[in-house]
Amino acid sequence: MLELKGVRKVFNTGTVNEKVALDGIDLHLLPGDFVTIIGGNGAGKSTMLNTIAGAYLVDAGTVTVNGTDVTFMSEAKRAKFLGRVFQDPRFGTATDMQIDENLALAARRGKRRTLAWGITHEERELFRERLARLGLGLENRLSDKVGLLSGGQRQALTLLMATIQSPDVLLLDEHTAALDPKTAALVLEITEEVVTENNLTTLMVTHNMHDAIRMGNRLIMMSAGKIIFDVRGEEKSRLQISDLMKKFEEAAGVEFDNDRMLLG
Repeated sequence: MLELKGVRKVFNTGTVNEKVALDGIDLHLLPGDFVTIIGGNGAGKSTMLNTIAGAYLVDAGTVTVNGTDVTFMSEAKRAKFLGRVFQDPRFGTATDMQIDENLALAARRGKRRTLAWGITHEERELFRERLARLGLGLENRLSDKVGLLSGGQRQALTLLMATIQSPDVLLLDEHTAALDPKTAALVLEITEEVVTENNLTTLMVTHNMHDAIRMGNRLIMMSAGKIIFDVRGEEKSRLQISDLMKKFEEAAGVEFDNDRMLLG
């Protein structure tokens, strides 16, 4: 469903600030894989998601989504293959538009537009049904402006918008990092339900090692633009946080000193 071959991305090439963000990444995801990604700051986690989404074009290598080479495809054209939820709840939605209007934009993404006016009755009923599954009461607030929602409600809505068309690949870039612990737990619960129900191929970046171990069927660790650890299935389910810390030190050759990850 997703394949990265020899992907390399360098920023500020030829200057004193040159930074190799991705250094020959090879990654192959099967349909339905749910992969959690951990690593220190600057490891290349978000850069990898940005290259998949098309926000950054790679300097070398290829990106293939469900058999389609999207390496040089624009971010807008890749949108029909991908769903994405950002760290900031304000991203991914239009603040001054209603909940149903935001969902309509997401539902029609990549489709042929017509001159038909407004949102159909069928669409509105679909939105109510999908929102009701979130358990947040948003199905009764379709005409509310998105700017009135809390961070957790908005992030749950963004997740629904990102998955309403069952994308080939779902990208979650620390999508609970800006939320309080209780709200983050709720959004993660909704995430698991949506991903499982739709059998979505998913990449989730997180700094929380407990969530990285608990969620998904595969875990990868990154450092200095490379994948330094890749584990799946039963082996992943047996992991402890201490195991991840040890693996990081062994593979990266440095002590594990990322406070944010330790606190996570």
